[in-house]
Amino acid sequence: MEFPARPWPTGTAEALEPLVRRVLAPNPSAFTFTGTQTYLVGAGNAVAVIDPGPDEPRHLAALEAALGGAKVAAIVCTHTHRDHSPAAAPLAAHSGAPVIGCAPLMLSDSGPRADAAFDPAYAPDRVLADGESLSGPDWTLTAVATPGHTSNHLCYALAESGALFTGDHVMGWSTTVVAPPDGDMAAYMQSLEKLHARADRVYYPAHGPQVTRPRQLTRGLIGHRRQRERQIRNLLEAGPQPVAALVPRMYKGVDTALWPAAGRSVLAHLIDLERRGLVARDGELWMAKVPARATDGMDAASA
Repeated sequence: MEFPARPWPTGTAEALEPLVRRVLAPNPSAFTFTGTQTYLVGAGNAVAVIDPGPDEPRHLAALEAALGGAKVAAIVCTHTHRDHSPAAAPLAAHSGAPVIGCAPLMLSDSGPRADAAFDPAYAPDRVLADGESLSGPDWTLTAVATPGHTSNHLCYALAESGALFTGDHVMGWSTTVVAPPDGDMAAYMQSLEKLHARADRVYYPAHGPQVTRPRQLTRGLIGHRRQRERQIRNLLEAGPQPVAALVPRMYKGVDTALWPAAGRSVLAHLIDLERRGLVARDGELWMAKVPARATDGMDAASA
């Protein structure tokens, strides 16, 4: 999807439905689209703030203006990437509201670190488990655990309207990056299947427009990942290759600046395929163990 024409509604509180408003942060990029979208939930005097965004003075000022005289009842985070949770601390200090939602992310792997993009200062007052809820005068948010993009990712279902706030798990403009060692492709696919089985009316993602046909999109995302998996396996049947050789052939026409991120998702697919016994590795080289055609029926059944 191409960037929409400017001006973008940065800093403006947009009413999406009676209980939901959206405020766009001034942090556009190739990875955040037009920026991170913070959601204000509630029409009364006590609201929840979902994904407060980056610790950026202009965004915090815009949130304060959008709140007016309303009390912040809870600051809710889907995950702890630095475009989502850092504003939680200053907003909590200013409003006195508790920070509730995803767990802090602690990586202890001995492989390549993936925490450069994470918020190390995130310190929730309460962590929600799958199915746990928090509520205000006119709203109820229930956590839906959706690991994959990150291991601590949560979506939030708004009971009163059938909306689901999907963070980065499902975005309105692009597929999400799944970057090992914390990102896990098998978990991501399971989370997509979990959302597809739900009956949410609309998705409000952290990046890009709202999704008005959620089940159609989740089915498409599952199919897209299955196609990428098949593409990798077909390429490896020609002989052992490193990730760096696969990316240019898989992402022709994609801005080369995005290839490193694409490579992380390719690696996530390879790790998943390795666990399933379909590929193997020798150092940086990956090779096919089972021909793709041998599992065609199984792939179709799981797609």
